[in-house]
Amino acid sequence: MNPDAVRTLAVLGAGTMGNGIAHVFARCGYRVILRDVEERFLNRALETISKNLDREVRKGKIAEGEKPSILSRIDAATKMEAISPADLVIEALPEQFELKREVLGEADRLLRPETILATNTSSISVTALAAATQRPDRFIGMHFMNPVPAMPLVEVIRALQTSNATFETTMKLCEKLEKKPVAVADSPGFVSNRVLMPLINEAAFCVMEGVAAPEAVDSVVKLGMNHPMGPLELADFIGLDVCLDIMEVLFEGFGDPKFRPCPLLRKMVAAGWLGKKSGRGFYIYAGK
Repeated sequence: MNPDAVRTLAVLGAGTMGNGIAHVFARCGYRVILRDVEERFLNRALETISKNLDREVRKGKIAEGEKPSILSRIDAATKMEAISPADLVIEALPEQFELKREVLGEADRLLRPETILATNTSSISVTALAAATQRPDRFIGMHFMNPVPAMPLVEVIRALQTSNATFETTMKLCEKLEKKPVAVADSPGFVSNRVLMPLINEAAFCVMEGVAAPEAVDSVVKLGMNHPMGPLELADFIGLDVCLDIMEVLFEGFGDPKFRPCPLLRKMVAAGWLGKKSGRGFYIYAGK
């Protein structure tokens, strides 16, 4: 498929990543169908997109008059059938293989044969997800970074079955979005999370073992390694449940004890301390 033939995008899942992907495509002139299971999730997503567009207006990235037209290009839907006109569908569901496989299979049955189906998974095998569809040659990984409107990187992951045409279309499409696509192999965690998550996990071990408090761990990494955000602060921002899910994928995928999830991370997730979104993680967030 020629990237210019992609005019309508559907996003499955209106959470943090889903609404960010919808935002970017709508801002670049695409019609977007944003689908989730309940209207409250969609309403929250549209509110988030509106606030993020206001931020872009204040920063001079878009003109104030552009905001209404960008929002008008996003249609919210709870019925899966609404995605059928899409030229490209991007799945942005929680990092759970069975959930993704089920929803991707349902979407696959509703789409035209030429439609490309993509996953925003941050760690799960793209090859295994492709095999759950009837279009494995038109299946690919598009791993956007959070926050999607601000971060330029997209990891483009070829499944074993992905055709050259699908790969080339996806790379060019990312460039049309003014993103920087980087091709990586289908391996657990790809590059970004294979490098990042063990850092976060080891920082959690430092806290669990009493080596240092969270603030101290983050200060060492920020001041000593020039990171803009410490690993534990970043973990809270990502969501500790998401971090744990990715560590589980790495541990299972490689079978290497160096990827064993920190017990403190497991305990915090069990307690519902998921980070910024729940009001408490390694730090406490006022107003939550």
